[in-house]
Amino acid sequence: MSLTKQQKLGGIFAASAYSLWGLAPIYFKQIDTIPAAEILVHRILWSFLLLFLIVVALKQGQRILQVMRQPKQLAILLVCSVLLGINWGLFIWAVNNDHMLDASLGYYINPLLNVLLGMFFLGERLRSLQWLAVALAGLGVFIQLITFGSLPWVALCLASSFAVYGLLRKKLAVDAISGLFIESLLLLPLALLYWWQFADSYAVNLFNNDWQLNAWLIIAGVVTTVPLLCFIAGAQRLQLSTMGFFQYIGPSLMFVFGVWLYHEPFAVERLYTFGLIWTALLVYTADAWQQSRQRKQLRNAA
Repeated sequence: MSLTKQQKLGGIFAASAYSLWGLAPIYFKQIDTIPAAEILVHRILWSFLLLFLIVVALKQGQRILQVMRQPKQLAILLVCSVLLGINWGLFIWAVNNDHMLDASLGYYINPLLNVLLGMFFLGERLRSLQWLAVALAGLGVFIQLITFGSLPWVALCLASSFAVYGLLRKKLAVDAISGLFIESLLLLPLALLYWWQFADSYAVNLFNNDWQLNAWLIIAGVVTTVPLLCFIAGAQRLQLSTMGFFQYIGPSLMFVFGVWLYHEPFAVERLYTFGLIWTALLVYTADAWQQSRQRKQLRNAA
């Protein structure tokens, strides 16, 4: 397949991944009568089973065993699994408790937080436009603090948990599918313990549920895993900077759903926060596009 076709296919995969992540709230709203912690249990369980089938199909068992024989990598993956579980659980809670706009804000902030973590932990130097983008985002959060008297903790926790997770995974020499499988494996005992000892909703016993409800619960694995596989396929075919242009699809869909579909309150004051974050992302994207063009010109000149 030619490079152009590969890039077009990569764009389709990337757009699909971020669109599916943006559509995920609609799924979680279908089962919002079930506690978020219990939905998280199903998300972990069915994701693990689906990933197990994928690992078997791709014959990656030996690769996973090699990782699990390395205590240091396993310890880092344990931290990653905890961060991922917190992120998944908080996202479900936010969507099903009318905080979808906070979730949207969190995933808008995430790429800017990635820039800061890259500076502090990877030795990356921020360019002028990147500094401006981070400053605008910080001002947006500060305005919300002054206006409402509280930090947007849901947004900040979602953004920081996923950003730190991404940082740890970037420094870890483990492929995406194997890593996610091990993370879901590490979360599985806690999920099963909660399901057995603490879950008390009407849907705990699957044998007492109708098939429609059980189907909704099992789909949690598909909702979790399929976007990730699309993301991996897109990342394999596109440059990271190109992938970045697709990452605003998800939070934009969440914002639209939160305001116009689920009618979450959106005070005029919040528009200042979102407006500054959007401006910051435009600056950040313009800088990334400019750097991508310069690299392309240098390659063509070489």
